[in-house]
Parts: sequence; structure tokens; C-alpha cells
Amino acid sequence: QVQLVESGGGLVQAGGSLRLSCAASGRTFTFSDYTMGWFRQAPGKERESVAAVTWSDDRTYNGDSVKGRFTISRDNAKNTVYLQMNSLKPEDTAVYYCAAEKWQVPGGPLSDKYDYWGQGTQVTVSS
Repeated sequence: QVQLVESGGGLVQAGGSLRLSCAASGRTFTFSDYTMGWFRQAPGKERESVAAVTWSDDRTYNGDSVKGRFTISRDNAKNTVYLQMNSLKPEDTAVYYCAAEKWQVPGGPLSDKYDYWGQGTQVTVSS
């Protein structure tokens, strides 16, 4: 079992930045074995893939709506994955979720076929 706890959400003005963190833990858990992803869901909208970083080579992927603005990274020593969000827009307002999947994600890193999910953290961008 893997536990994921997100933090770093809040209220920010358009054009500002936030950094989200997701701390992972679990019994007999090896963080470096997991592909990590960030997703978001706004009210009335479907869940959207934001970014992912693979377990094997730290390759990163970004959703089309955040390319050039958001950066995912991981620190295996701290069992933590980050999402640096720059040039935020009101349409980035959503609950942001961290997800984890051991090794490869079925359907690819940007699919939602992750086994483990956090509780989410709210990000609100004001215009």
C-alpha cells in the first residue's frame, strides 16, 4: 500500500507561481520504482492529466494545456514529487492530485491508470 499526501496548494493571482509537493510513503515501498503523475479536476470537468515522471529514467511528460508552464520533478531521496507551476491562469483552477504506479503505467504515463492516489490539494487562480 502506498500513501500520497499533497501540499502546496492555495490562492494565487494570474501570472503567479506555486509549487506543489507530494510525499509518498508505504511499508516496503521503494519510491524510485514508481512512475509519478499529477492530475487535476475542475468543477464540472473531467479529470485531466497534467504531468508525469517515469520510474526508470526520470523522463517527463506534460499535458498539452500546461506545456512550457509546468514542470514535474522528483527527489528519490525524499520520496517526493513536485509540480512547479508558473504563469498560472484562471483556467488552472482545480483540485490537483498526485498519483503513483509501480513501474509502467498501463496506457502510458499520462493515462489515469494509476493504482494509488492522493486526496488532492486545491489551487485557485484569481484573475
